[in-house]
Amino acid sequence: MVRKPVVATISKGGYLQGNAKGVLPSTGGSEPPEQEKVVLKKKITLLRGVSIIIGTIIGAGIFISPKGVLQNTGSVGLSLVIWTVCGVLSLFGALSYAELGTSIKKSGGHYTYILEVFGPLLAFVRVWVELLIIRPAATAVISLAFGRYILEPFFIQCEIPELAIKLVTAVGITVVMVLNSMSVSWSARIQIFLTFCKLTAILIIIVPGVIQLIKGQTQHFKDAFSGRDASIMGLPLAFYYGMYAYAGWFYLNFVTEEVDNPEKTIPLAICISMVIVTIGYVLTNVAYFTTISAEELLLSNAVAVTFAERLLGNFSLAVPIFVALSCFGSMNGGVFAVSRLFYVASREGHLPEILSMIHVRKHTPLPAVIVLHPLTMIMLFSGDLYSLLNFLSFARWLFIGLAVAGLIYLRYKRPDMHRPFKVPLFIPALFSFTCLFMVALSLYSDPFSTGIGFLITLTGVPAYYLFIIWDKKPRWFRRMSGKSFKQFLDS
Repeated sequence: MVRKPVVATISKGGYLQGNAKGVLPSTGGSEPPEQEKVVLKKKITLLRGVSIIIGTIIGAGIFISPKGVLQNTGSVGLSLVIWTVCGVLSLFGALSYAELGTSIKKSGGHYTYILEVFGPLLAFVRVWVELLIIRPAATAVISLAFGRYILEPFFIQCEIPELAIKLVTAVGITVVMVLNSMSVSWSARIQIFLTFCKLTAILIIIVPGVIQLIKGQTQHFKDAFSGRDASIMGLPLAFYYGMYAYAGWFYLNFVTEEVDNPEKTIPLAICISMVIVTIGYVLTNVAYFTTISAEELLLSNAVAVTFAERLLGNFSLAVPIFVALSCFGSMNGGVFAVSRLFYVASREGHLPEILSMIHVRKHTPLPAVIVLHPLTMIMLFSGDLYSLLNFLSFARWLFIGLAVAGLIYLRYKRPDMHRPFKVPLFIPALFSFTCLFMVALSLYSDPFSTGIGFLITLTGVPAYYLFIIWDKKPRWFRRMSGKSFKQFLDS
């Protein structure tokens, strides 16, 4: 049978073990342990919620994905259509998650909703893939963009060495991990500051672009749909690049238990964030094409920098710095949210018990943060940016599509469920169908990368029966697996 959720026990050192509700006994004070609790505090206000969503969405995506979208659509016009459609679809997905988050008031996002609807096997596979593929690859992608942009001002006349990018990236990843291990409040405050930096970076591109349009610089929009015809194979990959740039709208649901007044805060934060991001993204892409042709954009490794060099003169040096800060904010927001997923999965008995421990004084799920570091480093030094994007997209959108499909199932299975926020049924239906259709089509478009993602996803099934169902494990197996995981955390 499935290993039962961990119960509240006092652990040695600075951590405490969680129970199924995330309530943790304290070692200090004169009161009995059951009366004084150590918990993840409700510190996420509306402003912090908006900063988490916008701060995680706006990262490397808008600065690297335009190339991938254009490459797979073949024309300026169709690429702008894809950006708009991806924004609308992301809004539909975000509204669906707003209903799920206000109906199921538990942290964990996709994992929690799949557990609630489809049961422990699929939920375990979800967190297994998140741990092995999605989060390490996503963090590596955004971190590589951070490393490239922060070094850009120092290598104006020459190509940036790949090793230098990866070393700076490794430092950035480590700083983010340390920050999320030390303080929830400081992590949230820095996220708010970085969100303003992101919006500044977007405005630095949009405003000159609008000025260019006013001056009549529309030559790159003539015959906007002419060019290389888009293939049925290329569109799923264009969709992935666009949806990757919008990815992040779901992260507030990972920390539901830490949101102040979630019934109002979650829907409001999601709606405000998605409107800002969608308008900003479409205008940013329009701004790019006022100055850069489709051919030049495909040749550029840093689209925002190429744009700034054309229009902003010496001030263009500020753009890569703002973009690097934007990427750093996405790294911070992603690690902040996903560490809570691992914490919740451990609390439910699907990951090692150490990941459900909270630091007594700092109130951070420190082991759940640390576990990401070595996995991200492996991804960082083992793949290039665009192959990593395809690699993680299959698993990510498969399970997001399933989670939103679960909303439809709950409408019929549990019609009396309390739903403070409710969306029209066509919204989750259209979103989940699109996600699952694109996932299926991507197996034909890029069979190698998506095939690897599919195979690693399938390994979650035997892993579930080996680590969760199999109760009568030999003593040597339990001792070896426990020792291996401890060494993994310490590495």
